[in-house]
This record gives sequence, C-alpha cells and structure tokens, in this order.
Amino acid sequence: MNRLGCLGSGGRMALGARVAVLALIPLIAMVAALPARAAPSHTEGASTAKEATSPAAASGHSAAQRPARQRPPPLAIGAAFAPDGALWTVGLDAQRRLVLQRSRDQGRSWQEPQMLDVAGDTVVADGENRPKLAFGPGGLVVVSYTKPLPKPFTGEVRLLRSADGGKTFAPPVTVHADRSIITHRFESILFDRNGTLHTVWIDKRDGEAVRATGRPYRGAGIYRNESRDGGLTFGPDIKVADHSCECCRIALAPTSDGGVAAMWRHVFEPNERDHAFSTWTGADKQTVDAPVRATFDRWALDACPHHGPGLSAAADGGWHAVWFGIRAGQAGVRYGRLDAMGRPLSSVPVRTVPDPGAEHADVAAIGSQVVVVWRSFDGQRFTIRAWVSRDGGQRFELRELAHTVHANDQPRLVSDGTRLWLLWRDVHRTQVEVIDVH
Repeated sequence: MNRLGCLGSGGRMALGARVAVLALIPLIAMVAALPARAAPSHTEGASTAKEATSPAAASGHSAAQRPARQRPPPLAIGAAFAPDGALWTVGLDAQRRLVLQRSRDQGRSWQEPQMLDVAGDTVVADGENRPKLAFGPGGLVVVSYTKPLPKPFTGEVRLLRSADGGKTFAPPVTVHADRSIITHRFESILFDRNGTLHTVWIDKRDGEAVRATGRPYRGAGIYRNESRDGGLTFGPDIKVADHSCECCRIALAPTSDGGVAAMWRHVFEPNERDHAFSTWTGADKQTVDAPVRATFDRWALDACPHHGPGLSAAADGGWHAVWFGIRAGQAGVRYGRLDAMGRPLSSVPVRTVPDPGAEHADVAAIGSQVVVVWRSFDGQRFTIRAWVSRDGGQRFELRELAHTVHANDQPRLVSDGTRLWLLWRDVHRTQVEVIDVH
C-alpha cells in the first residue's frame, strides 16, 4: 500500500482493497469542517472537491469572471470553566488574531474579546490542533498553541502565561527544549492537583534520527514535560512512546492519585492505528512505563485519520473512552470502558454509537452521569448528537442537540464541576448548552 500521509479531506474515501469506506473525515487540516454544498448567498463555504478540480466547469464561469470566495477563519476553540464559574474560550477571530472570551451566564452573552499578544506568531486552530487553556493555582492561567515553522508539518508548542487571573499575559515561550525544525504539534495541557503543569505533544525527533540511518520508523513519538511554576520554566523533554499517529489529538485526564492519564492514536505493528494509554505522576521521571494498548479495532491504515480519542474518569474506577475507527470493515465512533491501567474491560462490550456518519466524538463524566457527543454530516447539513447515560454508561439515550449548514468546529464537552456542557462553534456563534442528564 502506498503511504498516504494525513487524511484531511471530507467525505468517504476508498483506500484500496484493505479499507473500502472511511466514515466522514472532514477537511480539518485546511479549515474547520465545511458543508459540501454552501448556500450561494454565503461566503464561508470552501470549494468542494469537484470545484477544486474544475472550478470553471462547476461554476459556469471562467476563473477570471468568478468572484473570489473568502474562506472563514479556523473555528476551533479551547474552552474551560474558570475557578469563579465564568466560561472562557480561546480561539481565532475573523482577523485570525488569538482572543480570549468570557461569559458569566453560560454563553448567553459574552464580554468583549481580549486580544492576546503572540509576538507575531501564526496560530494553528484546526479541529484536532486547537488552542487550549488551563487554570492553575493562585490565579495562574495558561494558553497553549502551535506555531507553524517554515517546513511542512513542522511546528513549535508555545505558551502564554498569566499570574493575575488573565488580566495580563507574559510574552509567548516555547515549551520544549528541542528546537529542531520538526513536528512539535497537537499539544494538550493539564494542571494536576498539586499545581504541576503537564504538556504533552506529538514529536518527530526520533523518527527523523532513525530514518536518517536508513531504517524505518512508524509514525511519530509522544513527548511530555512538566512545569512546577506554572509555565515560567520547564523540565526536560521526556519520551512517553514511540510510534504514535502523526495528526490526532491527545486526550488527557487527571488520575485519582493526582497524576495524569493520556490516550492517543498509536501505530501498532505493522500498521494498525488503534489507541495507547499511559499514566504518570508529576515526578519528572526520565522513563515511563510502556504504554498499554487500549483499543483493538485493528484498523490497518498507512495514513493519519485526523480523529483523536476522548477520555474521562469513571466513578467506579477506570475510564470512559471514545474513539473513531474501522473494526471488521465497519467504520464508526465507539465507546468503551478501560480499567485503571488503560486496558479494555472484558466485562463491558465495546459499543458503536447509532449514527453511521458519526465523527469527532468527545466524552465527559460526573459521577454516574456520562455524556458522549459527536458530529454527523448527511451531505446537506451537520448535526450534533449525544448519548446520555444516568447509570455510568450501562444504558444510553440518544438525543439530537443542534444542526447547521454552515462551517463549524468539532463539538466539545466541558464541566463546571456539577454539570456537563456542550460547546460548538460555527461561523455565526458559539453554542453553549447544558446536557440535562437527570
């Protein structure tokens, strides 16, 4: 099979005899997902594949006659509730500037956006690689993002730090010690309960070194580091695993003992793109335990599908997990339970959500309340659906939450400590909706 690189295009695609159909992978690498047919009165829709191939034939006009379409800014946002209960988001505005926004009424109204000084950096804000924010102790707020470098698929993980609750931010700094012009991208951040800031990212330093000797190397690597002072200084770059997928987000969650759990798409030998799981504590250890295989779809694919997993702690120990994959020829978003070490629970069967177009799922849980959300596209419009459970994931109720025909981001779940909230941004607004589980 030929190596295809990253699969960033929308729609279903044939991958030869090995993979016949791939369920709805959007055009994430270029822009947040766009409908295949945009209404002519709007300018936010990108050209369809057919239009890109033959624009003059598709429009009935020559390229010189056809008015230029203005593509929308990337719509991916990070979101979190602040310690005082306000909802914060971070993303790009229409001028592609990095901005913070705050709402004190759960998204019904928003304060004026706060422009963040990124010192001239270009900021990546696509579905799998969005800006993120996290709140630490004593008024600490950090915002992370990827700054692209000159070579294709290269980047640096950058961090903005505030010590006064977000009123002001220090200039951006590069998080990792390695400064090679390679992939340092798709970062995730989390403060543990002791106030240590953990940053985890996809890194290609080892792949570059191994391939330089003429030997093969599957995928990329997962690296991490720690900051004990909220982003002022950083510990050493620590390898978590070789052979991760190249372009899928990393899911992080706090562990019950104060550490961090991570789940990511991994390339298992020879080319199965399932998921791996690892945990660590804030100890700056130079070695970590070997990752555990968390899923067994056995999806054989020589490309990155741009679909990262979701992870949330379960009340009875272990984890709720969601992911996209192809199992026995069937594409779908799946939900499963993992034990505390990240191994699949044999007592709980893996379930596929009842939506053949489901993609880009997220999961969150508070006690026995479990919510899975995803986006679906039927060729005409995007729909946000949810699975809602009141009994820890034993039974789920299907709900339809929202829909649009406009360009939009992937759905996200955030918790205010007592309730779970859906956040979903399109070109017109950011929708915030509480998920009523009771």
